[in-house]
Amino acid sequence: MAAPGKLSTCRLPPLPTIREIIKLFRLQATKQLSQNFLLDLRLTDKIVRKAGNLANAYVYEVGPGPGGITRSILNADVAELLVVEKDTRFIPGLQMLSEAAPGKLRIVHGDVLTFKVEKAFSESLKRPWEDDPPNVHIIGNLPFSVSTPLIIKWLENISCRDGPFVYGRTQMTLTFQKEVAERLAANTGSKQRSRLSVMAQYLCNVRHIFTIPGRAFVPKPEVDVGVVHFTPLIQPRIEQPFKLVEKVVQNVFQFRRKYCHRGLGMLFPEAQRLENTGRLLELADIDPTLRPRQLSISHFKSLCEVYRRMCDEDPQLFAYNFREELRQRKIKKKEKQDDAKSYRL
Repeated sequence: MAAPGKLSTCRLPPLPTIREIIKLFRLQATKQLSQNFLLDLRLTDKIVRKAGNLANAYVYEVGPGPGGITRSILNADVAELLVVEKDTRFIPGLQMLSEAAPGKLRIVHGDVLTFKVEKAFSESLKRPWEDDPPNVHIIGNLPFSVSTPLIIKWLENISCRDGPFVYGRTQMTLTFQKEVAERLAANTGSKQRSRLSVMAQYLCNVRHIFTIPGRAFVPKPEVDVGVVHFTPLIQPRIEQPFKLVEKVVQNVFQFRRKYCHRGLGMLFPEAQRLENTGRLLELADIDPTLRPRQLSISHFKSLCEVYRRMCDEDPQLFAYNFREELRQRKIKKKEKQDDAKSYRL
């Protein structure tokens, strides 16, 4: 078994380089899919090392593309590597890797946003949530276009303990645009503090472990790339339904440069907005002049608990959407204008 934090000495047989694979199969990154290939195997090895000890582990790689990180994972002497790739152009190159590592690499042509990974591995790998993380890992160089919706989806899975987290507190090592990576790990008060910061950190230990310069990718993106490691917490820092936490956090950060009471007010219908916003802040013991980035996870915990009680008192409150109220108001205004115009005619 390999020493923790080091790649195994068990290596793949000689293979064409990733550049040669790209040339051989005439692969080009598709701009519409925000694809960028990482060709430097020293960097893909580093990503895999930062994921932890993968000897005899079961790994789910998302978006393998031409197979750079795939090679590094296989070289870590994993028990099994499952890759899910949406783009059929990459399948022949991945099949070449599969032939070089018999019985190790399983290839699925599919979409990571809909793939049911909870059925992909053996039931025997499941661990109680309170135990150490299972021997299952998620690793991926994500296309920028899917990185944010995918991590939000997986955070909801963590909250519900389903999807990839039926096996226990499955760890994830993923790439994001550097700005997104910084937001995910941003501390309270940081200029990078955002909705993503709170949603990730109330459920996980989040570490922005290193940054890869954009020039390491082909084609070179306009931004650098951050590698982020997530370990789900045994006990979430906010024990409320995911959708409720998400609604509170989204409303707060939609006016990120204003005082927090501005966004919190949008949780309530206009007729009761002032009164209910004041009540929410008072019961949660929150200073209404704090900016969104100044609110800690503890602040959000209090806000979510009070908002939950208010929703229990008024079951219609959680379904309220201020944008829908605004849209209905505009429709009524237009109808009145049309009626007035018809009357004049």
